[in-house]
Amino acid sequence: MIRRLLAFTVSLVPLGACVAAPAADESSSPRVVLVSGDEEYRSEEALPMLARILAERYGFRTTVLFATDPETGAIDPENQTHLPGFEQVAEADLVVLFTRFRELPDESMKAFVDYVRSGRPLLAIRTATHAFSYTRNPESPYADWSWDSRVWPGGFGRQILGETWVAHHGRHGVESTRGVPVAPGHPILRGVEDVWGPTDVYAVRDLPADATVLLEGAVLDGMEPTSQPVSGAKNNPRMPIAWTRENVAGGPRRLLCTTIGAATDFESEDLRRLFVNACFWLLEREVPERADVRTLSPYEPTDFGFGGFVRGVTPAERLAE
Repeated sequence: MIRRLLAFTVSLVPLGACVAAPAADESSSPRVVLVSGDEEYRSEEALPMLARILAERYGFRTTVLFATDPETGAIDPENQTHLPGFEQVAEADLVVLFTRFRELPDESMKAFVDYVRSGRPLLAIRTATHAFSYTRNPESPYADWSWDSRVWPGGFGRQILGETWVAHHGRHGVESTRGVPVAPGHPILRGVEDVWGPTDVYAVRDLPADATVLLEGAVLDGMEPTSQPVSGAKNNPRMPIAWTRENVAGGPRRLLCTTIGAATDFESEDLRRLFVNACFWLLEREVPERADVRTLSPYEPTDFGFGGFVRGVTPAERLAE
């Protein structure tokens, strides 16, 4: 299938690119900036696929950003300090954040902090609970946004999303996750019935009282969709794996945070539907009755794991796949 891609222009969109929607009305089409950058879960593969669905099926204007090697321009999720174009979040109507332990230049981080404080909506995926880590420049004015901040306890993850990094709850790489809907009637769950992913359930200690849990994660005894819930304390009670917050103090008017969402998890049609539904809900638009989330090209994500990302691929090449 021939996809409509805006020209990749380094001078205008440094090492990021847009997926153009067919005949989109830019006066009413929301701009969604999707930010990848994690070492383990292949956000650089998942977010371009989601961006295409939003752009080509629903007319959103989407921009995908990548962590890169500043010398070669290739995607390098292991580079925690170089995420060119991050300032573009300032112009977004919605930011989708899927980063892990980033420490970005203050001028870049300011754009994100200003975005969050503006009240605009946020979709945070998997490692976004520990999106930032300040180990190189503890004197930065944004060091308190670190996942382990003691000044602003738990930093961005706990204070804005509702939780920071705690631990693996399921056995990583051994016990997969079944999403169990627990908020019947919520628009984000429209058409969402069968969510499964090979990643494990994260531990969540104590969500704030204003969080609405949409999915809980059943820890399964294997790595197949047919695997069964393990017995005992791991599933009694189950951990939240997707929740919303509204009117967060100093933060978004609406957000969705999920601890499921590796690129391989995105093979689940209903998980993709949950994310597309969420984009509509976060933007305060009517959620489709049954969102069309078919991928627009073959989607064969790389397995999660450290050191396993596909090397030598530029942002332009990733978006043109």
